[in-house]
Amino acid sequence: MFSNLIWMFVLLCISVTDENSIRDADIFPSSPEIERGSSLKLSCVLKKKYTPQRNASHIIWKLNNELIAPENYNIVNKTVSNITIHNFTYSTANVECLMKYSGKELPLAHTEVKSGFRPDVPENISCIYFYDVNLTCTWNAGRETNLMTNYTLYRKLMSSPDVVKPCPAGTESCSLSYADNVYSNDFCFQVEAKNVLGASLTECVAIPLQKIEKFAPPEIISVKKIPGIKQLLTVTWKMPEKIIPLKHIICQVQYRNLYSNFTEFVNVSLNSKKKVGSCNLTGLWDSTDYSVAIRCVNNESAFWSGWSGEKNGSTEENAPSGKVDLWRVIESSRSSRNRSVHLMWKPLKSFPPSGRILGYKIQYFPENKAAHKRTNNSTEQKMTLLLNEEAHIISVTAYNSAGESPEAILRIPSPDEKSSQMIEKVVTSTTNEEVVVQWKTSEPETTKYVVEWYEELEMDPFGRSWQYVSNSTKWKINKKNFKPFICYNILVYPLYGSNAAAPSYTQIYAEEKKPSEGPVADTGILGKNEVTIKWNEISKAKRNGFITNYTIFYKPKNGKELNETVNSDVLQYRLKSLQANTQYTVQIMASNKAGGTIGEPKTFKTLKLDKEDIFFIAIPVEISILCLIGLWITCVLKKHVFKKVCWPDIPNPEESLAVEWPLASSVNNSFLKRMSSQTKTVDFEEINVLEYCFPEESQEGSLLINYDNHVSECTGINTKGITNRDEKILHNEENEAAKSFSPSMPYIITDQFTRSQMHSAFIPVKEVQPIEMVASDLCGCQQNPIKNEENDNEEVLNLEDFNEKTLFNPYLKNSVKTREFLISESLPEHSTDECRSQLSALLPFQPNVLAQSYITVDMFRVAKGQQCERALL
Repeated sequence: MFSNLIWMFVLLCISVTDENSIRDADIFPSSPEIERGSSLKLSCVLKKKYTPQRNASHIIWKLNNELIAPENYNIVNKTVSNITIHNFTYSTANVECLMKYSGKELPLAHTEVKSGFRPDVPENISCIYFYDVNLTCTWNAGRETNLMTNYTLYRKLMSSPDVVKPCPAGTESCSLSYADNVYSNDFCFQVEAKNVLGASLTECVAIPLQKIEKFAPPEIISVKKIPGIKQLLTVTWKMPEKIIPLKHIICQVQYRNLYSNFTEFVNVSLNSKKKVGSCNLTGLWDSTDYSVAIRCVNNESAFWSGWSGEKNGSTEENAPSGKVDLWRVIESSRSSRNRSVHLMWKPLKSFPPSGRILGYKIQYFPENKAAHKRTNNSTEQKMTLLLNEEAHIISVTAYNSAGESPEAILRIPSPDEKSSQMIEKVVTSTTNEEVVVQWKTSEPETTKYVVEWYEELEMDPFGRSWQYVSNSTKWKINKKNFKPFICYNILVYPLYGSNAAAPSYTQIYAEEKKPSEGPVADTGILGKNEVTIKWNEISKAKRNGFITNYTIFYKPKNGKELNETVNSDVLQYRLKSLQANTQYTVQIMASNKAGGTIGEPKTFKTLKLDKEDIFFIAIPVEISILCLIGLWITCVLKKHVFKKVCWPDIPNPEESLAVEWPLASSVNNSFLKRMSSQTKTVDFEEINVLEYCFPEESQEGSLLINYDNHVSECTGINTKGITNRDEKILHNEENEAAKSFSPSMPYIITDQFTRSQMHSAFIPVKEVQPIEMVASDLCGCQQNPIKNEENDNEEVLNLEDFNEKTLFNPYLKNSVKTREFLISESLPEHSTDECRSQLSALLPFQPNVLAQSYITVDMFRVAKGQQCERALL
């Protein structure tokens, strides 16, 4: 089975070889390297004999996959094709030959071509000799050849030039082992450079080893101060071991203090036999840290050793020589007894500094009680004291291991003290790099000031900065001390002695930009043609500068935008000349020196009517309402007058003095009750007033004469059976009635009972007769009382006839000419006499009298105890 697999693999390889046999070709030379700019010549050689369809004439060439023009081809024979490329400038290129057959390009062979330059003669040969280590030489090879170039360093003895020590190298440096170097011999050195294009060799350069010696850096052992000696440091170091013996050594000590960038050097001479070196550094600053480094060199050599590692040391301290800058912030007292005083200080930047500050001593006491002095210590540069209402003296000193600084003293005034305003004006300005503050004082003798500045929104008293200014009314500071787009408060305090006078205040932005947001508009009082626009100030954190003005942009719907500009202190503005009943959009823009920002829009709509319009409409309405109210009040107050005019009171006959109503009416009232019970109900719609039957005006005179006669007769009949007592009463009553019924009385009043009785019982009566007949009827009303009583029922049954013959009307108009009194025929005779007596009281009633307008049906009522009352309608 294994043999079968071998045969199958051989057959497969043969078939592949047959298919790809056209690719069997070589390019000569293979991987050529030529000088740049020269011509490149290559040959492509087929390895088999091909049919005429597959020979060298079908070979094509490509350079970096680009077809080379056929005019550069040269067909040598059927198996060889040459190519020539003139002025070849590629540093590296790929050249390929292919067979073009049946429209296909089949690759045959390819190669990589490089171009470069001949090596230049090396220059600047230099060597360094590390004693008992090695000898290293370096050189400058010149321009890049772009080809593989080999370098060889040759060391030759000056006394025997034939003794050569080669040092092959592929770079510009080569090292020889220390075993082959003797520092007492003199050598010369030369370098050869070689590649495929050629070689170059330098001359032999003589270099003594002692002049090229370089040893390792020394090691610093210590940097110390000497106790009791100021401004001095002692430096000790160790020399390296491998140094050419018996040579003089020079060491250089470099030192610099850590508070400045100034560096100084000190040279120290040593013998190479000494393994340790030292020196004293003098004239240094008190209590200052220094950094020290050292390097050494053979006095004949040109090469210094490397710098040793740096080591720090500090000089002896001295007591601080300057006062601290002391300042305070007095917090408003929350009570009448205590207040907080925030002290801040910073050490005076003396140069050179005196020493390292270990802490600060704070002493304070009431101004008039020096014995009550208190002392506090602090390692920080701030402290808060709780003081009472008295004036206090405060002092602060800085101390170190050598002593204390002079005292910085401030006086804290009592809350009741008032200091004068010495500074009249403070002006601020900015430049590209600085903030400038200038002020004008009313006290020229004042020569010292404190400038205090802090962020406007800073609430921490210790977040403030300050600086003392002497002999000047102008102060400058770099802008880096101020944050951009932040408002700062600046205060200038005049100082006189240890007292600080009242400050002057101003504000400044070191750098501005347009506000972060715009004001939000709001509408106040709306009108027909105007509106009040209001807005709030932008928060201080978002102003980013001083607001210079506000601009109100307003636009009617589908209209042109308008604007108004106001000063920064205006927070509301009245827009006028607006269109009535129109929707507007308004926006407010806040501006500073850097630009403006518009706030969110606000819409509003003007009114259809304004106050004046409503006023002119309301006045007539209010006047009308007031008139109605006045009329109503008048009606209420004068209702009795209007009632008499519009609804006159109907007189009550029962209360009248014209007639005395007998008390014996209970017997005859039974008749009315019987009538009510028999008739049950009476339809008031069927009640009618008696028809008009009064005589003409020509009969008025005779009627009055007959009326008087009949009344006298009736009265005489009625008084025959009356006793003297009754005659007196009747006579008195008649007189009173005659007096009361004067021509000015319009009618006789009946009470409600009479009307109810008339509504409940209707009695048929005779046809209306003139007054003469009525009087006679009244006189005979008592003749047949029994008969009339018996006929009552029949009369009641004739109510229908009554309704047909009579027309009931409660009032008789003023046009009546005569007055009638209806008397029932059924009344008894004695009742008739009584009626006649009662009629005598009606004498004052005369026709056509001005005050006698009409007589109502209710003027008469059936007398209690007399049936003739029913006939008086």
